[in-house]
Amino acid sequence: MQSSDSLSQPDAVTGAVQPADAPGPSGQPSSQRAVVSVVATRPETVLEDYQSAMQLAGVAQHLALEIETLLKINISWQHWYPGCSTAPWQLEGVINGLRNLGYTNLTGAHNGTVVVDSYEGELNNKHKAVQDKLDLPTVHLDTPPNRWVEYKPKAKMLVLDDIFPEGIQIPETFSGTNIVHLPTMKTHVFTTMTGAMKNAFGGLLHRKRHWTHSVIHETLVDLLAIQQEIHNGIFAVMDGTFAGDGPGPRAMRWHIKDRILASADQVAIDAVAAKMMGFDPMSIKFIRLAHERGLGCGDVSKIDVVGEDISQVNWQFSGVENTFASRGQKLIYWGPLKPVEKLLLRSPLVSLSYLASNLYHNGYWLKTHGRRRIAAAMKTEWGRLFESY
Repeated sequence: MQSSDSLSQPDAVTGAVQPADAPGPSGQPSSQRAVVSVVATRPETVLEDYQSAMQLAGVAQHLALEIETLLKINISWQHWYPGCSTAPWQLEGVINGLRNLGYTNLTGAHNGTVVVDSYEGELNNKHKAVQDKLDLPTVHLDTPPNRWVEYKPKAKMLVLDDIFPEGIQIPETFSGTNIVHLPTMKTHVFTTMTGAMKNAFGGLLHRKRHWTHSVIHETLVDLLAIQQEIHNGIFAVMDGTFAGDGPGPRAMRWHIKDRILASADQVAIDAVAAKMMGFDPMSIKFIRLAHERGLGCGDVSKIDVVGEDISQVNWQFSGVENTFASRGQKLIYWGPLKPVEKLLLRSPLVSLSYLASNLYHNGYWLKTHGRRRIAAAMKTEWGRLFESY
C-alpha cells in the first residue's frame, strides 16, 4: 500500500531548474510562463518545506501583503482518511510560511456540504488543533455570520448562468481578498483527479452545488473565471505526503509520496499533479477547457517545474473508478435516470440521496475498508505525525 519514488535528473522540458522567467530585480516575473514548484519532504522538515515550496513558486509576486488572505481548507470527509482532506501539517506549514514572509492577516475558510459537517471535519482532521495552536481566525462559509451575495460575472459562463438563473451566489467575505487553496493530491470519481480548481467548488458555491455535478468540468472552469475577477491574488499549495488513488475523494487507496506542490496558476498545478499521478492532463476536461479559455496553462511542456524533476514521474494511478454510491449518482447525471434528475436532486427526494451517501461512506465503506486502511496509515511516519497533533 505504501510506496515512494525517486526522481531522476532534470531534463530540458520539466527538469528541476531555475526557470528562464525567474523574478528579476523588480520582483516581477520576466515572462508569463506558469511556474509550479515540486518539493520533496519528510515529517522532520515538512513545515519548513512548505515555505520553500511557496517561495520557489513566487508567492510574494502573487499575493499582496496588505490584503486579507483566506486559506481555503479542504474537507472532503468529516472523518480523517489519508490524503482525503487538508493535512494538519499542510495547514500549519502554510500558516507559518506565510507569516514568516510577512502575511499577518490570515483567515481560515471552511465549508460544509450536504453530507459533510465542517465543524466535525475541522475537529477530526486536526485543523482546529492547528488553528487554536497558531491563533488563526476562521470562518465557516455555510453558517452565520457569513453571508452569500449575488455576483454577476464579467466573463461568459459556460453553465452557471443556466443552472442558477435566479443568480449566482458567492460568499460576501471573498471579494477583494487573496485566496490560498489547500488541496491534496487525489483522484475523483467525477473529474479523474481533484486539486486546486476543484477546491474552489466547496467554497465558492453554496449547498446547492450538487446541482452542477452533471456539468462539473464546465462548472470548475466558470468558478476559476469568477475567482480571477473577485480575488486580488490566487495561490495553491497542494499536499502529496499521502496521495489518494482509486474512487476518490473518500474511498481511496493511499500511497506515501512525500511531495508538496505550489503555484499561482491553478490550471498548471492541477496539470502537474495529474501528470505525476499518471494522467494526460489535457485529456482531463476541466484542465483542457480552462487552458483553452486562457485561465491558466494545462500543457506541462509549457510550464516551468522548479525544485524536483518530474519528467520521469508516473505513479500509475488508475483512471476513474466507482463506488456503489457514485454508480448511482452517474445514473442520474449521465445515465438513464437523467430525465428525472431535477425531481431526484431538486425536490425533497434529494434527502434520500444524502442518506444513501452517508450510509454507504460512513457506514458500510468506513467499517469494512476504511478503518483497516486508516490503521495501517497510522503505523507510518506520517500517521504518527498526524497522531501528534
